[in-house]
Amino acid sequence: MTAHQPLRPNWSCVGCGYPWPCPSRRRQLLGEYADAPVSLALVMGSAMIEAAADLRDVRAGDLHEQFVGWLSLVA
Repeated sequence: MTAHQPLRPNWSCVGCGYPWPCPSRRRQLLGEYADAPVSLALVMGSAMIEAAADLRDVRAGDLHEQFVGWLSLVA
């Protein structure tokens, strides 16, 4: 289990305090899902939907960038 888990309802990283997924967790996720990028996209999309319910004042574009926008770096 990683120390870089989301702290709800503000979706900051328990391990380092950065917005979740933090750079450390992103690297971990890329390693865990190296052979399954579509599964990673689904996991992160689901997390974004959960976060949207908690972070009602955050713009949708900002949530997209935080949760799934970085996945384009994988392709």
